[in-house]
Amino acid sequence: MLKFEQTDNLDSKCYQDALAIRKQVFIKEQGVAPELEVENEAAAEYFVAYYDGQPAATARVLREEGPSWHVQRVAALPEFRGKGISRALMQVIEQAALKRKIYFLKLGAQDQAQGFYSKLGYQVTGPGFLDAGIAHHQMEKKLH
Repeated sequence: MLKFEQTDNLDSKCYQDALAIRKQVFIKEQGVAPELEVENEAAAEYFVAYYDGQPAATARVLREEGPSWHVQRVAALPEFRGKGISRALMQVIEQAALKRKIYFLKLGAQDQAQGFYSKLGYQVTGPGFLDAGIAHHQMEKKLH
């Protein structure tokens, strides 16, 4: 069963679960330096997907100028990939955005994840760039 939680409380279990997923995926798997991965934490809101009670995937959002959020740190643990969990998590983020009158979602997608975001309706909006040594492209989606 899939369950979702969100928080802006850095002392919460939800945040700790989000951080554990990010450390596993970005720091251990992809080799991102911890100081680049864990930053600007208090300014963000965190979303976590739980699969049968286990933390499975996470993302965070930062409010930008105007009616937009910057989606960041989207990650799923290896054993939960390919099950539609990250797709469902992104839909939860879209619903939360619309409830708050947020109509644009922006993100810096790792090049290897562009296909995933394209299937969700995101479009590339800028040239490629490196973030923590990983190739990315800026992508955006307009919500209806």
